[in-house]
Amino acid sequence: MFMKNNMTKPARASIISARDLTRVYALGPARVVGVEGIDLDVCAGEMVVIKGNSGSGKSTLLSLLAGLDHFTRGRLSVAGYDLNAISSDQLTRFRRQVVGMVFQSFNLLPTLTVEENICLPALLAGKPERQVQSDALHYCQWLDIESRRDHLPSQLSGGQMQRVAIARALINDPQIILADEPTGNLDSRNGETVMKLLAELNRRWNRTVIIATHSTLADDYATVRICLKDGRLAESICDG
Repeated sequence: MFMKNNMTKPARASIISARDLTRVYALGPARVVGVEGIDLDVCAGEMVVIKGNSGSGKSTLLSLLAGLDHFTRGRLSVAGYDLNAISSDQLTRFRRQVVGMVFQSFNLLPTLTVEENICLPALLAGKPERQVQSDALHYCQWLDIESRRDHLPSQLSGGQMQRVAIARALINDPQIILADEPTGNLDSRNGETVMKLLAELNRRWNRTVIIATHSTLADDYATVRICLKDGRLAESICDG
C-alpha cells in the first residue's frame, strides 16, 4: 500500500543498534579495515547523514546495515533482526522487506522498463502483481516519472534514473532507506531534488533514512550527523 501520511510521529525507539561493529578484509597477507569498533544507535524516524572522505568506511557501514556484507566481529541489530544469528531465509526476507537501497550508480536492469525495474523486488517477494503495479504507479506519480513508465533506463536522464531507483527501494514498503552517495552521479540541481525527496520520506512519512555522502547537499536535512574517519567514528563533525 502507498505510504500514509502520519501527522503525529510516535515516540522514537531504537531501530539500529551496533556494538564494536568491525569489518576487516584480508587481501593476501594484508589486513584492510573497512570499519572498526563502531558503537551506534539510530532511533526510528531519524534522517542520518554519514560524512567522511573516500575510504573512510561509509559504504562498508551501509553494506553491513543492509545485510549485504558480513561483519568480522561485534553485534548488530536492525529493525528487530539480530544479524549475528540470522538464517539465510531470514536474511533474504530482511533484505527484501526491511531495508531499501539507493545506489550512486542506480543499478537499474537495462533490459527492463521503468515500471518493471520498480516492480521486480516486490514480485520476487511474492506480492500480487496487480497490487504491485498499483503501488508502482503511485510512486511514479509522486516522483514525477509516470510518463516514463514504459521507457528503458538508457532513455532516462540521471535524475530520472535515481527517481526510479528510489521507487524501487520503496516498493516493498521498507522501514529503512539506505542511500549510498545518491547524488554522486547527478548535477547540483538534480542532486538537490533527490535530497528533497529523501527528506520528504523522512519528514512526511517517518521513514528512517541513512545517507552516506561526502556532499554537503544533505546537511540541512539531517536530524543526526556523524563522521567516519579511517573506519572509526570521529568525535567531531566533519565537512567532507
